[in-house]
Amino acid sequence: MGRGSSSVAGFTLVEVLIAMAITALISVVAYTGLSSALSGAESLRSAGGRAYDINQTWALLSRDLRQVVNRPVVDEFGQVVPALSGGELAREPLALTRAGWHNSSAAPRSTLQRVRWWLEDERLWRGYFPVLDRTAGTEPVETAILEGVERFELRFLSALSAVESDRNDVIDRRNWQDNWIADLSQPGQMPSPPAAVEVIMEVTGLGELRRVYVLPSP
Repeated sequence: MGRGSSSVAGFTLVEVLIAMAITALISVVAYTGLSSALSGAESLRSAGGRAYDINQTWALLSRDLRQVVNRPVVDEFGQVVPALSGGELAREPLALTRAGWHNSSAAPRSTLQRVRWWLEDERLWRGYFPVLDRTAGTEPVETAILEGVERFELRFLSALSAVESDRNDVIDRRNWQDNWIADLSQPGQMPSPPAAVEVIMEVTGLGELRRVYVLPSP
């Protein structure tokens, strides 16, 4: 009895190439989708981190300004300077004396703190001094607060009664001052802190941001 012939069916080269092409196409589509998802997640994480940093900056500024006290200080040159000063004509855009400096270690120091804010190389800085009345050797503690700040300006309002707005509740800023400094024509006369301060920041990618802070009554 003879044996029947058998044949083994295989894939042709063309079929193998087509299968490899389909597999490669699926891999490319899957990689592209995964890459897009990862990029989107990274963008969201970056945007969230940026928003957090900006909100933290506003919160820190708010704490400083809302705890201002009318306590002039002596600077490193032996000159008495106002409790709050700022603007383009001042030494720093913002310098102030604030209350509420927590003293958990019961160190022999005041609970008042001398703070300053300034912009340098598109980086917003905050510094404070370990004492109120300092000498030439007093070293500040300085911290970079926010990157990518293109502009940091302040305006000052002498009294809340001077606030005016239009029918759309837009603040009329004609009564606001660009500088809050001592009048050199009246030596020994120190200006009290203003009634309100407007802070303007221009942040890369976000444009101009504004906040208005009402200061404590003297």
